[in-house]
Amino acid sequence: MAVRTLALTDKIYDYILDNSLREPDTLKRLRVVTAGLPNAQMQISPEQGQFMALLVQLLGARRTLEIGTFTGYSALAVALALPPEGRVVACDISEEWTDIARRYWEEAGVAGKIDLRLGPALDTLDAMLAEGEENSFDFVFIDADKTGYDAYYERSLRLIRRGGLIAIDNVLRSGRVAESDVTNEADAAIRDLNAKIHHDERVSISLVPIGDGLTLAMKR
Repeated sequence: MAVRTLALTDKIYDYILDNSLREPDTLKRLRVVTAGLPNAQMQISPEQGQFMALLVQLLGARRTLEIGTFTGYSALAVALALPPEGRVVACDISEEWTDIARRYWEEAGVAGKIDLRLGPALDTLDAMLAEGEENSFDFVFIDADKTGYDAYYERSLRLIRRGGLIAIDNVLRSGRVAESDVTNEADAAIRDLNAKIHHDERVSISLVPIGDGLTLAMKR
């Protein structure tokens, strides 16, 4: 019996991948291509992508939202897990990075499931709210500019249905959120959001130590 989460050595991490990861070839090749890019650290880990795909299937999700898409790995993982009628609304500001995403979405045969909306995410979210889309999403993944997370979280709470799930990435910030002298603006924003969600009675929560930390918040 363990009283705390096991620390992951490289050997244990490799064991987890060897005995759990079922990564489709298109996803793997997209991950490898992304690893060679200047902003490769923005890519989620393959086991996190698989975990989110499982969450989407458990929810029976049909409509999902992604805030921050980069080269499209997370959107592809989710789209592959959705039923044929399922849809991902993917928000990003970079045409350069999402052009890579589009190629792999097409190759995987899920481009028709993904509605990419380029532009500031808050504008996209506010437009959806103005169009009456409150309570219409099953799953939201937030992985964008950290100082914007609080605003994204609040919009997501309005857009998601009761019983729907918000997944918030990078909530551990490589462990910096646990340091008493956090001064970096992005780290401080995440630390404040973590504290806010901890006491937010609108959701049931769990902070999962996968990747760089993933908070799961289910709307009550």
